[in-house]
Amino acid sequence: MRNIQKVLERWGGWAARDYNNLGWTPVAAGFKSLIVAPRSRRLDCCDADGLIIDACICRLRKVRQAGEYDLLIAHYVYGASKRTLARILKQDEKTVRVQLQVAEGFIDGCLSMLDTRLEMDDSVEVSANNAAIRPLPVKKMMMW
Repeated sequence: MRNIQKVLERWGGWAARDYNNLGWTPVAAGFKSLIVAPRSRRLDCCDADGLIIDACICRLRKVRQAGEYDLLIAHYVYGASKRTLARILKQDEKTVRVQLQVAEGFIDGCLSMLDTRLEMDDSVEVSANNAAIRPLPVKKMMMW
């Protein structure tokens, strides 16, 4: 079982890295390969995983409300906090959290439907011990 928030954080790092390369470059084409691009400290994923998750995000935009897509992009790609998003949208923070959870659930469902194994699965897996509900300890009653 994947931790979808960790998956989306890595996808956000991948997408942010690629969004930075879309603008006009001030370096001449012949010298572009000589300059090393600064490396972000954000975790990211490989291109294959990024494209799979990106396809699920595009499906979200097509099928669901555009607001959920915008929240995912703002939170995971641009790094806006949920509180900041709530303030910008003039909504309650709980509403923003619920909308993000719905979008995350949609992406998780898309990945489950695709039934593919991502390269990052080993590092974003939720262990069975953390996911399982543990029963409360039962006090032993002494019978006299």
